[in-house]
Amino acid sequence: MRKHSLKLMAAGIAFSMGFTGLSSLTQDFTKAGAVNAAKETPLAGITVTLERFCDSVIESREEDAREAQEQEKAIALAAAETENETAGAEENSGADGQAAPAGEQAETEEPEKQEIKLDIKFDKLGLANVHNYLNVRKKPSEDAKIIGKMTNHNACNIISEKNGWSKIQSGKIKGYVMSKYLIAGEKAEKLAVKVARLRAEVNTQTLNVRYLPSTDAHIYDQFSEDEEYTVEKENLTADYMKQYVKKHCSKKSVKDVDLNAMYDDVQNWAMLSVDDEKVFVSKDFITMKYTLKRAVEIKEEKKPSSTSSSSSSSSASSGRSGIVSYAMQFLGNPYVWGGTSLTNGTDCSGFTQGIYRHFGVYLPRTSAAQAAALPSVSSSDVQVGDLFFYGSGGVSHVAMYIGNGQIIHASNHRDGIKISNAYYRKPLKIGRPR
Repeated sequence: MRKHSLKLMAAGIAFSMGFTGLSSLTQDFTKAGAVNAAKETPLAGITVTLERFCDSVIESREEDAREAQEQEKAIALAAAETENETAGAEENSGADGQAAPAGEQAETEEPEKQEIKLDIKFDKLGLANVHNYLNVRKKPSEDAKIIGKMTNHNACNIISEKNGWSKIQSGKIKGYVMSKYLIAGEKAEKLAVKVARLRAEVNTQTLNVRYLPSTDAHIYDQFSEDEEYTVEKENLTADYMKQYVKKHCSKKSVKDVDLNAMYDDVQNWAMLSVDDEKVFVSKDFITMKYTLKRAVEIKEEKKPSSTSSSSSSSSASSGRSGIVSYAMQFLGNPYVWGGTSLTNGTDCSGFTQGIYRHFGVYLPRTSAAQAAALPSVSSSDVQVGDLFFYGSGGVSHVAMYIGNGQIIHASNHRDGIKISNAYYRKPLKIGRPR
């Protein structure tokens, strides 16, 4: 059976992509410079070893939010032209669905027309057309086990169709979805070029990323090979970086950086985006390609095998599973910086606060305050419902652990509420609400 490789003309925009499993974060680097040797240790509390050096984080996020709203309208209009015969819907606990916005473009300095090749092979391309998520089931039945979830515009290869169900392959997942929630064939190919985004895969087990495109710059965070990251700007220029430094960086942030050498070497670096913040990484340690999002695999958390578990422990486990099930209902819903609505838009801490408030547990409003308020647990003792805290120089992002190395979190304007590898970046702390 012949596979197609979709090669299309499009603006150089970016879109989020895919899920991969959890790796052990044992770091072993063979190259110096942009990556340094490191090793994960159990997390007993907040470890702050870095200082935030770049300014204007709030200003940058506000600009991103404004641009995202404008760009969402533009792409939604383009998607509507493609989907004008399809009324999108969702399969989510039997709720009525509706067509969703097609997503947002990433910030670009000056979008240019260029030829791109989408990294996806298919016999018949399908794109999920849902407001938040579509269940992938083991068998073609609404009662069958859920083995994965697809959010809006996740891509799949449609293997066959029968009785209103499509057998699909999306990433590592092969299963069944209801056909009416897919845009298929030629319509999907036309839409694919509008929602494809340039993504970066890390080529080492973990990779140190930096505040500026220089090995002299301070380390922002560590990224995992088990996640793909949005490429904010593939081709940096000296002029662009001079403006970036002027707008976003203080004198303190660049005092140890040879700026002239940095400007001469910027073509060997790329700007990535993580949780609405911009970071830089050497191109030597990443692979960049245009891709579409794929389904996320869903596995049931393994129950403890010990027969000595108390009934209270079993009850607590059951309660935590209920919290995760509730949180999963909002998968695919929008991210809004400063928002607290689980349905209409929330940021990361508003999401975790809203989930736990539903169960009578009250958390502070911000991620940093939540981290400070919760007791720490070791990474070797993590349980579903625990909160993972991330940041550089201090906590700035929070996510909920859902088991099997996965978290659910309100990530950014592009992806909304999504599922990720729990170690897509290095956690500063794991906390347990009580």
